[in-house]
Amino acid sequence: MLPGLVHYLHACFAEELGRGMTYPQEIRENQVYTQEMFEQYYFAADVVVAIVGQDAARAQTKSDGESVSYLDIEVSRDGRTWKECVAGCYYVKPNYPGRSSHICNAGFLVPYTQRARGFGALLARSYLYYAPRLGYESSVFNLVYANNTASVKLWEALGFTKAGLIPRAGRLRKADGSGEEFVDAWVFYKRFESLEDKV
Repeated sequence: MLPGLVHYLHACFAEELGRGMTYPQEIRENQVYTQEMFEQYYFAADVVVAIVGQDAARAQTKSDGESVSYLDIEVSRDGRTWKECVAGCYYVKPNYPGRSSHICNAGFLVPYTQRARGFGALLARSYLYYAPRLGYESSVFNLVYANNTASVKLWEALGFTKAGLIPRAGRLRKADGSGEEFVDAWVFYKRFESLEDKV
């Protein structure tokens, strides 16, 4: 991993957990969410990191004729700090073990300073590209909190189905800072297009 990148992503994730509005994990008073804890959770499988700007992609053609772009992250970074250039990231891992491990889950993180720039939607669309190529057949999101309207609208727009509603699924902080409330959560599901269907 590139120097400083995991440290920066850990800081962004800890900040998001501290806000208490999107992830189920909770950082309690006097608790430190360490980088080791972050790495064990977030880097348990595959992680995609998106970098803003700089056209540094190098196209290659695979033996099956598919054109793939490989990104030189340091060229794209172009001397900028991680805070200046990380648009966001997400992990992709099995949602269930063993016989159901063909169904994946993902966790998205857009740094607070990069929000409202369309990066969340870009990351979501890239997930639909990469997850099937990592061998997954479908995706499920267990907890999309109902008050996260941007996320709910995004997954609906990308063809995900509301597979269920979990009442009072999360005890989240209110956006106005006036305390906490219980919030329902949607379970979203989507079967990916078969790679064979695209040939």
